[in-house]
Amino acid sequence: MATNRFRERMNSGAPLTGTHVMTAHEDLIEVAAATGLYDTIEFSAEYSMFDMRLLNNMARAAELYNTSLIIKLDQYSQGFWAQAAVGAGFHAVLFTDIRTPDDIVACHKILRPDKPGIDGHMGVKIRRIAIEGYSGSESYLQKIEDIGFMVMIEKDVAVQNLDEICSVAAELGVDMIQWGPSDFGFSRPSTPTPEEIQYFEKQVIKSALAKGIRPRVEMEFPTPEKMDYYTDLGIKDYCVMWDRNALASGWKKTGDALKDELAARWS
Repeated sequence: MATNRFRERMNSGAPLTGTHVMTAHEDLIEVAAATGLYDTIEFSAEYSMFDMRLLNNMARAAELYNTSLIIKLDQYSQGFWAQAAVGAGFHAVLFTDIRTPDDIVACHKILRPDKPGIDGHMGVKIRRIAIEGYSGSESYLQKIEDIGFMVMIEKDVAVQNLDEICSVAAELGVDMIQWGPSDFGFSRPSTPTPEEIQYFEKQVIKSALAKGIRPRVEMEFPTPEKMDYYTDLGIKDYCVMWDRNALASGWKKTGDALKDELAARWS
């Protein structure tokens, strides 16, 4: 199996680049990884359809280009699927809908090994990550410990509990925190303004950095203005573009051009 590039970049302090794939097909993973431009690819499984065979094939496709896969999961099925993704060869898990410090504890138990002093629930899974056999070797233990631990802060109640959440997250080894503006706005009593969203995003970023946790920012396209803004806040980890958006935009732009050209010639 490939080296965990996510963990290598985190340990070295280097910036981490990423992109999103929502389409449930390993070819999209391979196409994105083959560019050689991304350290990670997030499979946004929360919004997609998938099964265990697909996770294995996605991991195989990413490994061809030494790219780490992240899986973003729906909260209500995260226990089984997080462990299935790790077993398939994914290198990080992004847990959603964090509301309280207890949610951080629950995610830690899902992701971390069932060893004294660690208090995780991950046992020996004879899947791709342990293809050498049912032994629970030191190599297997290290692979589990190296899995990236990421969480979303995207609920109003989570922002209200932000200091406690970040403290527990730091204590339990959360690697990254990501802001979720859409769910945050949806969970508020009234729809916040863009300025209010930006204010709360800054609070999440500052709280994460104060606890030694790296914030990751999502954006469609990295303009100089956006990059300057987030660099000033201390951000060096980004996940850009969504495959569905890129395809829809490309199809619309090309289709509009074709219709215009045909109209000019055949109207």
